[in-house]
Amino acid sequence: MENQIQLVSVVGPTASGKTGLSVELAKHFHGEIVSADSMQIYRGMTIATAKPTKEEQQGIPHHLMDFLPADSEYSVAMFVEDARRCINEINGRGKLPFVVGGTGLYVDSLLNHIQFHGEHRDEALTAQLWGEFEKNGLEPLLNQLEAFDPQTAARLRIEKNPKRVIRAIEFYRTTGMTLTEQNERSRKEQSPYRAVKIGLNFRDRERLYERINLRVDCMLEQGLLQEAQAVLSSPLSATSVKAIGYKELAPYFKGEAALEECIEKLKRETRRYAKRQLTWFRRDKEIHWLYVDEFDSFEELYNAAVHIINKGLLYG
Repeated sequence: MENQIQLVSVVGPTASGKTGLSVELAKHFHGEIVSADSMQIYRGMTIATAKPTKEEQQGIPHHLMDFLPADSEYSVAMFVEDARRCINEINGRGKLPFVVGGTGLYVDSLLNHIQFHGEHRDEALTAQLWGEFEKNGLEPLLNQLEAFDPQTAARLRIEKNPKRVIRAIEFYRTTGMTLTEQNERSRKEQSPYRAVKIGLNFRDRERLYERINLRVDCMLEQGLLQEAQAVLSSPLSATSVKAIGYKELAPYFKGEAALEECIEKLKRETRRYAKRQLTWFRRDKEIHWLYVDEFDSFEELYNAAVHIINKGLLYG
């Protein structure tokens, strides 16, 4: 406990208000923010990823944001390594690190001290599994994974990420150990962090969905169409191509669908993504949930968060 670095984690679904709250908290607690968003890392992908502007950042340093071209691959292992370096540097400056974002796998892997072993690779097997995916889709691979690692399969059914499903199968076949077993072994080592975890949610899910719909409308006013056209005409990595906000508009640019139809699909896919985020984060019993629609003002929400952090930092 004495050697652990204290930090605050602010998580929740898209459009729940993580950015605004975390900036105010960082100002109060003399902190710096480490972004845990798998898409805000890319340059040129600004509006669709709701990347905070300089004005919204209010002078608070934000790390791991806007630092890679969109054709660069990035993994959870790379994030953990980069985030650990940032946290150590922030702590060394006598500041409080804030890990803020909605990519649950990034947050969990970092805070739970998950170890990654990239040396166990079988390129031929990987190519074979990708071939199976292209021929038969994701479900047969998930069923295959479920036979030896039901926990990982259940998690990846939520994500629907073929790259991670294939990696999980490859890892087992090359090591004889499931990702679940590997993660459990990792967790036996003490995390280098003592985290106070805050989650934002809504009692009335429709209130969140209204905010998502409004956010998309605001993005369009800010120039989302122009940004999407530029991004879609540029080289994208297997990671960045999954960003919500671009592929949904592609049929409009191709003349295959009306703009209104594509916008509705974008709103629908964003709502579905928020639902998946909440499903992920609700598994963590250490998160202190704050329900935004239960507070009469932002000040009340902010004061509740300050109270949780003060108590967590004091008593751990």
